Amino acid sequence: MSQSSAISESIPLGAECTLEAVLAAWHEATLRLEQTHAALREEVRLLTHELEIKNRELARKNRLADLGQMASHVAHEVRNNLVPVALYLSLLRRRLANDAVGLEILDKISAGFTNLEATVNDLLQFTAEREPQLSVFPIRKMIDEVLSAVAPQLAAQAVAAVVEASPDMLVTADPHLLRRAVLNLVLNAIDAMPQGGTLTIIATSDQQALELEVSDTGPGFSEEALHKAFEPFFTTKRGGMGLGLAIVARVAEVHGGSVSAVNCPEGGAALTLRIPHRTVKECAA
Repeated sequence: MSQSSAISESIPLGAECTLEAVLAAWHEATLRLEQTHAALREEVRLLTHELEIKNRELARKNRLADLGQMASHVAHEVRNNLVPVALYLSLLRRRLANDAVGLEILDKISAGFTNLEATVNDLLQFTAEREPQLSVFPIRKMIDEVLSAVAPQLAAQAVAAVVEASPDMLVTADPHLLRRAVLNLVLNAIDAMPQGGTLTIIATSDQQALELEVSDTGPGFSEEALHKAFEPFFTTKRGGMGLGLAIVARVAEVHGGSVSAVNCPEGGAALTLRIPHRTVKECAA
């Protein structure tokens, strides 16, 4: 609509065309055009922002595909070479059965070997392409199992665990994949509290999905970490590989869910894994 058209519409038919009426109509038309321009500008801003998000997501998926292929190849090659090393370590342990110093050194080598195996398993888990094998199970039982597995680390770092989850709350998911995701969320929270703190796990469920929030009382995420927390190979930990939260994101994705990270107002960070409710029949569909 042009401003002259807007002015003509603003002056009632039969009205006396005085200078005052023209100026009033001009002012009214100008306000309407400014409002229309502002609305269009806001719409363009929103569409541009949405397009940027979509482009970043597409670039991320392409990067993940390339990294996945590379990581899968490296992990398989490393695993093939770890098999004979494990055998030689076992044979060496038998030869050193009566050598306390030798066994102590061997234990350190074995610990490094175990860490290397865990890294390879993370890579293979990250690059695995498979549909989740859905089953129905209580989420509280899985949480308790994960906390039991990390109990020594919780005790060593003086981290108290608080769980708010009903024993009757059920989730439909792949038990193996979800357990790995929950474990990685818990380990991430523990790593954020080397001097002690509180780990809180809250499970809630509505008609659409189950949400599992894992929070800590650590320093929280930096601005960069908030944006890159779930990208593979991004880490702020010395010696870390940056696959823990990326695996959580992958588990959420294959379940049709999502994961998010925020800093808590009272301090620390919270990560929320959302798994939509599905039926076991949907898995076979």
